[in-house]
Amino acid sequence: MLSRFSNVARQGKAASVLRASFSSDLTFHKYPFLEKLGLKEENLGCWNGKEWVGNGQTHTSINPATGEPIAKVRFGNADDYESCLKNMTEAMEMWKLTPAPRRGEIVRQIGLKLRDHQESLGSLISLEMGKIKTEGLGEVQEFIDMCDLAVGMSRQLPGQMLPSEREDHALIETWNPLGQVGIISAYNFPCAVHGWNTSVSLVCGNTQIWKGASSSSLVTIAQSKLISEVFLDNNLPGGIATMCQGSGATVGQRLIDDKRLNLISFTGSTSVGKGVASSVAGRFGRTILELGGNNAVIVMDDADLEVALRSVLFAAAGTAGQRCTTLRRLLVHEKIYDKFVPALVDAYSKIKPGNPLVDGTLLGPVHNTGAIKEYEDGIAEIKKQGGKVLYGGGRIDKSELKDKGLENGYYVWPTLVESNNDMPIVKEELFVPITHVLKVGSYEEAVEINNNTPFGLSSALFTSNMRNVFRWLGPTGSECGIINVNTSCSGAEIGGAFGGEKDTGAGRESGSDSWKQYMRRGTCAINYGTSVPLAQGVDFSL
Repeated sequence: MLSRFSNVARQGKAASVLRASFSSDLTFHKYPFLEKLGLKEENLGCWNGKEWVGNGQTHTSINPATGEPIAKVRFGNADDYESCLKNMTEAMEMWKLTPAPRRGEIVRQIGLKLRDHQESLGSLISLEMGKIKTEGLGEVQEFIDMCDLAVGMSRQLPGQMLPSEREDHALIETWNPLGQVGIISAYNFPCAVHGWNTSVSLVCGNTQIWKGASSSSLVTIAQSKLISEVFLDNNLPGGIATMCQGSGATVGQRLIDDKRLNLISFTGSTSVGKGVASSVAGRFGRTILELGGNNAVIVMDDADLEVALRSVLFAAAGTAGQRCTTLRRLLVHEKIYDKFVPALVDAYSKIKPGNPLVDGTLLGPVHNTGAIKEYEDGIAEIKKQGGKVLYGGGRIDKSELKDKGLENGYYVWPTLVESNNDMPIVKEELFVPITHVLKVGSYEEAVEINNNTPFGLSSALFTSNMRNVFRWLGPTGSECGIINVNTSCSGAEIGGAFGGEKDTGAGRESGSDSWKQYMRRGTCAINYGTSVPLAQGVDFSL
């Protein structure tokens, strides 16, 4: 049995043993912003609302740009998880009864705390995930923006008064907190997706537990420290927002199977998501599932090609192809194919890889060695099925990396491949920077190919034909949750609901009326008269 490493115990003998077990090759000291976020070379991976603990396995966080270890995290175990749920349950009634505008004030302060630490937290995201710094900062900004949205929402959570068919009666629709929420986020957006859920769920009056991806544990810990400080500064129970890092088997599955959690928000692969959906549905819980995507962009012959080119470049190569909304299939009209595709290849050749923390870098590493294998296996299979590599197609040699110390990083070239829609791999999602380029002869053919995939997350149409724009938005158009026009399929503003259809999952996060998933609806009929008429004209007179 591993001994408990609480904040007190770490000052004693047990902490000395733990420190001695850690390697001296950690690169923590190279990054001063880590200390500004309250991180250390050794970190406890569970905030149970009252103390930092960690009785599970030890995890080493890796910098994907260099392959070097950054710091260590002691994960939570089953007992740590239970301490989170215990403290959440203790805080639940008080938080439910707190007026929504007061809950909004706490979320406003979380946004301010994030603003104060945006530079450091954005840099950490870039360091641990591998995305370029401007994207890391943008991810923190997305959480900040969600806090702003939720603050306004806290004063506008609506109900309805509906007309009754009965005399002297009224129908009222009410919304109340759902209860307790579990959040499981992925490595590619270790900050923002948690922010989508947290800002709205807290305003709605729920307590929560968060499990971030193991490989982005430092981001999860740092973000939880900032949020916990806000609750403590306001003399509120820390159990309102808890966090427990750990393996899927130790923490993730417990969270998914836990009947005390009314909603599970899961971001990850479709294969795992199907298991999550089945398990939670089996206990009649709710789910929000943000799963796979095989996103397409259609460039018609009447499109503004300069706008399309810039949009496609970011959609395909941004975040080294590791966004849920990354462009996977580029459908180009045959009349402009020979003009547009060479221009895109030329644009690709100008993307220089480098250290994601250095300003001006546009291409960072993929996240881990597993992504490199997926990339190399995908290229091999594409060639086997008849695809032709137009640009990229391999790992980046260390001589082509402009910054020092990156020779052991996880760098691959963003890749364009000329494919045809009959290739089975075109229907699959490769979560790496590989984009299939397909030639189409008409709008109708393009839409058919866009929809001919199990997934339904994001899509975009580039055209100046307004008839096709509204066909695209209509019932015979794109079957995706995001159906953009003349802008990238990658990335989304927080004002609209985010999510997809088919194997992409179910439910919506972020803006619009996504808040409804975090609350329970009640319908109340009120008789303010002296008679007792029944609905539908039923007569039950004695």
